[in-house]
Amino acid sequence: MKGDRLWTGFAEISFKGNRKAYYAYANLDLRPGLHVIVEADQGNDLGKVTAVGVIAERKCSSSNGGCATPTPEKKVLRIAHKNDVSRSQTLRKDEDRVRLEARKLVTKHQLSMKVTDAEWQFDRKRLIVYFTAEKRVDFRQLVRDLASKYRARIQLKQIGVRNEAALLGGVGRCGRELCCSTWLPELKPVRLQLAKSQGLSLNPSQISGCCGRLMCCLMYEHRTYVEARRRFPREGRKIRTDRGLERVVTIDIWNDTVSLKDDEGIRRTLKLKQLEAEVSQ
Repeated sequence: MKGDRLWTGFAEISFKGNRKAYYAYANLDLRPGLHVIVEADQGNDLGKVTAVGVIAERKCSSSNGGCATPTPEKKVLRIAHKNDVSRSQTLRKDEDRVRLEARKLVTKHQLSMKVTDAEWQFDRKRLIVYFTAEKRVDFRQLVRDLASKYRARIQLKQIGVRNEAALLGGVGRCGRELCCSTWLPELKPVRLQLAKSQGLSLNPSQISGCCGRLMCCLMYEHRTYVEARRRFPREGRKIRTDRGLERVVTIDIWNDTVSLKDDEGIRRTLKLKQLEAEVSQ
């Protein structure tokens, strides 16, 4: 019996749009890259294994909200066959048609929303339509029209602009694919203070990504900047050097220099080691 099986394995499964979920499994030789059939709400779905065992458990515990239970409620049912993967690819192609039809219905009902993407569940029992909107939208008639047209359970899911970029993908200012759509495990808030602490231009066009929000990569080197700045005196602080009291105007962690200005307005720039030698004397 299915209920008597011992679900001891732990797996991370990825779906369309970098969506991930965690499942238990038993008596299956799972490894990253395999396509599997998993339990879904009122049906089955197809996904790809991205992590198993301890690695999957750690990723689950570090994700938003963590794992609710030691063993996930939903299960991996079996390894997908070639015809399962082929069918899934057919569904992915059909989603373009569904998205366009949904947009026509949105225009018909004059709804203030933007349909971003559509996703079929593997068994076609559920259709997820992702959208963005600035205000609350009454889409009940839209759901009825979609349900009547596709004979499936319709789920409209509102997402933010950052999630939209992760779902659609693209190329960033660096010339590489967007981190959020390729490898970034979760989207964390990015504060303007990160750009200030790194001495970057605060021009929104230079520090914003394709989504129009602050670039996620501002977080990558923040700790390095914080640790590097600890070696320098605080800007605005007055220190006593060989020339008397001088105020720290600016610091340059890349060139390892400090700019000082005395009470007469005379400025000078010197290496951090030179300044440390003067202060110690």
